Amino acid sequence: MRRLLVGLTAVSVLAVTAACGSSGSGGPEGTGSTGGTTTVKVGLIPIVDVAPLHLGQKKGFYARHGLRLSLTAAQGGAAIVPGVTSGQFHFGFSNSTSLMIAQSSDVPVKVVANGIASTGERGADFGAITVKGDSAIKSAKDLEGRKVAINTLKNINETAVRASVARAGGDPDRVDFVEMAFDQMPAALDGGRIDAAMVVEPALATVKSQGGREIASSMVDIAPDLTVAMYFTSTRYQREHPEVVEKFRQATAESLAYADAHPDEVRAIVSAYTEIPPEVLAEVTLPKWPAEPNRASLQALAELGEEGGLFKRTPDLDALLP
Repeated sequence: MRRLLVGLTAVSVLAVTAACGSSGSGGPEGTGSTGGTTTVKVGLIPIVDVAPLHLGQKKGFYARHGLRLSLTAAQGGAAIVPGVTSGQFHFGFSNSTSLMIAQSSDVPVKVVANGIASTGERGADFGAITVKGDSAIKSAKDLEGRKVAINTLKNINETAVRASVARAGGDPDRVDFVEMAFDQMPAALDGGRIDAAMVVEPALATVKSQGGREIASSMVDIAPDLTVAMYFTSTRYQREHPEVVEKFRQATAESLAYADAHPDEVRAIVSAYTEIPPEVLAEVTLPKWPAEPNRASLQALAELGEEGGLFKRTPDLDALLP
């Protein structure tokens, strides 16, 4: 994923990393350990998805576990996995398909904590296939032979659209997928340059404000309560600093639970680190932030990805997941 750097949420690939080594006392390389607090670097794209980390830092959840987060805005998804394995950051955030692609290609990544999940509600998810209000397209089956925009080819959103088309009785191989940034999709859809778009928030709210409509909740079509993205590190960092990884896991779980229970605080803190207009943010459908990944949903995502030819070999979820 991929996503709009300053506003778009969902489910994107993000450049993040994990560093190893010491600052003089056996701690992670490039961090400081003072007064019993370890600073860990986290690479993030500033999107709604990562609000729990900002809230957790503000509420003191990480401090109680002896951690201070150094949150750095990454440039995008192109460097995500190489960044993790090179040790630029300690932890990062990626969509589930990208992590499975990496793991199946022998890239040493390890999931640490859950990230975001679909709401599981058709017509009320944070991502959807959308069309213009006056489009003749009524269902995902009608996407056969049509130009459909996705943010990244051969990744989670292509899998999602294909799942919706198949569920509606259509042939996913007949869809004309085109790659386009999420922030460009509303205008392209409104201008008729594409027939449909698989968008995530806040682009979904923008499409709706233009009179567009949803024809399918594709993340829900993959699996109920799909785990869309997760936080991860490198297997080396996991091995060399298990105590720091465990602290991060625990504090992140607390932060996810808090964010899930306090949507108003989520919207307030998102406005502090993104440029999403307040009127758009008020209409955004937030994702879910469960504390644990949904293994069954990830298995379904892996099977669909394998059918779509995304992996060199079958991803090993036992090796990837905590």
